[in-house]
Formats: sequence, C-alpha cells, structure tokens
Amino acid sequence: MRLLKTFILAVSMAVSAGSMAATPVPIVAAENFYGDIAAQIGGARVTVQSILNNPDQDPHMFEASPSIARALTHARLVVYNGADYDPWMEKLLKASPVQGRRTVVAAELLGTQAGANPHLWYDPAAMPAVASAIARHLGEIDPEGRETYQANLAKVARSLEQLQQTITAIRTRHAGTPVTATEPVFGYMSDALGFTMRNAAFQLAVMNDTEPSASQIRAFEDDLKTGQVKILFYNSQEEDSFTKRVLRIAREHRVPIVGVTETMPEGMHFQGWVAGQLSDIETKLAAQQ
Repeated sequence: MRLLKTFILAVSMAVSAGSMAATPVPIVAAENFYGDIAAQIGGARVTVQSILNNPDQDPHMFEASPSIARALTHARLVVYNGADYDPWMEKLLKASPVQGRRTVVAAELLGTQAGANPHLWYDPAAMPAVASAIARHLGEIDPEGRETYQANLAKVARSLEQLQQTITAIRTRHAGTPVTATEPVFGYMSDALGFTMRNAAFQLAVMNDTEPSASQIRAFEDDLKTGQVKILFYNSQEEDSFTKRVLRIAREHRVPIVGVTETMPEGMHFQGWVAGQLSDIETKLAAQQ
C-alpha cells in the first residue's frame, strides 16, 4: 500500500509540473495507459485524448467513429500499441494523412512483429521506451517545453524503475511458480516475474478466437482441479460462459485468482495500476507459503 501511495504522489507531481503552453500540444492515444504516460510527460503543455478508456469495454469489439477520425486530424502526436492490437488506428492514420503529425508505436519500439502476443504494456521494457519516445517527439514539436518534458520524463523513469524493483523482488522470491491464464494478456509480466506459465497453447487459441482442442481444455481444467498452478490470471473484460466456468472451478479448488484488464481503470495512473496488480500477486502467493 505504501508503494502504491508513493506512485500516486509522484505521478500527480509530474502531471502538474511545467508551465502552460500558449497552445497545448494535442495528443491522441489509442489506449488510455499510453495516454496517461503522455499526460505525465506533457503536463500542462499538452492535451490528451485516449480512445480506449473503459475497462468494462472489450477492446476487440471496438469500432472507430467519425469523432475519432476528426481528433486524429488535429493531433500533433499519436501513440498506439501496434502488433495488430489496434489495427483500426493505422487505417485511420492512413485515411487522414497530416503533414508533421508524429507517431509513437510500442510494437515498433520493441521490435514486436504481428502475430506475437500484442499485450505489450505488461512488458516492463515497453513503457520506458514509449515514455522516452514521447518526450523526444514533444521536445521537437514544442522546443520551448523541452526542459519540462525531460524533467517529467525523469520522474516517470524513476517511478517505472520502482516498478522494476518490485518485479525483481517478486521474481527473487517466487521464480518458477507454476501459473496459468485464460488468455495471454499478462504473459509478458508473468515472464518478467519468472513464473512458469502452463497451458500456453490453450491461451493462444483463445487469443486468436479459435476453439481450443478438447485435450487443451481438459489439461487446463485439470491444472486447476489438481492444484498444479498457484494462480489463475484471467481477463476480467471478457467473462463469457467458459470463463465463468473456469473461475468457478478455480474457486472450488482454492486456486487464487488475479483479474487483469486490457484497459486501465478510470482514475488511475499506469504505475499505480500495475503496482496494484503486483501487490495482489504477492499477497496471494505469500498466503500459500
């Protein structure tokens, strides 16, 4: 809890830092966690519109609207995930080219190809790279604010390093812990924590909207029923009938459940959001020892 409060205070100071630009730089982010990082770096010198900002909405069911297309025509900087996670963004940008508009694409920064796990924001390497790119572009768009952007970037970098220290600490204590998931939303973070992720083929089928085989389903459920895994991660934005069945099995067999989302909850900052998930994981693993 103390770590979470530290993140919130540091982020609030970063967002409020810096003088107001004569004309704030308009930024559009496809996902609200990227938009939050942009706001932390830009402070009062930017305005940020995040398109996917409702944690109760399934991002895969999103359809772009004319208002979003209009917002993109005014944006000086656009930030999105890439790796086929938000393909509608690339289509909109191509449909409305604007001279001088800059883009930050997480997948390009990390070298992630289409077909790989696209949930890049859970990769601890992603946000430092995205934050650095945002600060660089903003400094070029608005040279008068360059010092502000760099100062805010330093604050963001420090808070992300605190997250990394927490990840390292959990990895030191719990590396090799067997876990499973309904789909690979949390996959990159699970790898960073040193967990042994089971049922990868099952998760890949779910992510690609294909039907898992009977043997994959049976192996997945057996892991829950026989206590082979210490945590079940599930995407709380997609609670279909199968997910509800899986959650019931996990509860019946006392497998701790950690819900993760593809959209950051309202009223939070990225660092506090991730810190809360890590705290939940640590608490549930510690309770099993």
